Amino acid sequence: MEIISKILIAIVALEHLYILYMEMFAWETLGKKTFKGSLPDEMFKPTKKLAANQGLYNGFLSAGLIWSFFISDAIWAKNVAIFFLACVIVAGIYGALSASKKIFVVQALPAIIALIFVFLR
Repeated sequence: MEIISKILIAIVALEHLYILYMEMFAWETLGKKTFKGSLPDEMFKPTKKLAANQGLYNGFLSAGLIWSFFISDAIWAKNVAIFFLACVIVAGIYGALSASKKIFVVQALPAIIALIFVFLR
C-alpha cells in the first residue's frame, strides 16, 4: 500500500504541476484548449494574470505533496500528504460546483483515490 499511495500522490502532484504550467505560462494556448466552451476565446488574454495566480496556488498544492516524500518521520509525512490531498479535494469539489463538473473527475477524484490509499497504509 505504501508504494501505491506514493505513486498516486506523485500523479496528483504532477497533475498540479501541469496545471501550474498551463495557467501560468500557457493560458492562451493550452488553457484555451482545456477550457474550450467554458470561457469565450476573447476572455483568455484579459484573464491571463488571474489564471497565473490560480496556477501559483496549484503549484503550492503540488509542492506540499512533493514535500511529503522528503519527510523522514512516517506519521508527519502521512499527515502532510493527507492535508494537501484534502486541499486538492476541496478545490476540485469547489471547481466542480462553480465552474465545470469535469473538474471533479480530473482533479478531485484522483486525490480522493490517493487519500484512500494513504489511509490504507
